[in-house]
Amino acid sequence: MPSNDARILLHTAVPTAAVGALATVISGVVAGGKGALGAVVGTLVVILFMGIGQLVLQRTAKSLPHLFQAMGLMLYTAQLLVLFIFLALLKNTTLFDFKAFAFTLLATTVVWVAAQARAYMKAKITYIDPGNTGPKS
Repeated sequence: MPSNDARILLHTAVPTAAVGALATVISGVVAGGKGALGAVVGTLVVILFMGIGQLVLQRTAKSLPHLFQAMGLMLYTAQLLVLFIFLALLKNTTLFDFKAFAFTLLATTVVWVAAQARAYMKAKITYIDPGNTGPKS
């Protein structure tokens, strides 16, 4: 993984994990052990799911750069739909507190997207090929 890709992934995963840890503490205080477990599961789902999406998007940018924007929009739409399906499937679970899971899922997703946008804005990614000097005569 090139250094820009690893840096962007790091700058998105760390704030998400921090918010997930905070949500775990708050959920543990409010809803007990099942609340903390729900927050941990929600955080892991977002980090794994969004991280895999990030890797897919980076590979697409390298192999098919002309499809990068369309792929990004499709990927984020698909990720949100699958997260909603996750919520619908686990709505009646007794393994953990669903409210803690859902609120943590929401908070960590928002933090992931915001951190990813900030990381891309701060990254110094060249968009002009420095090796290309222009048309050959």
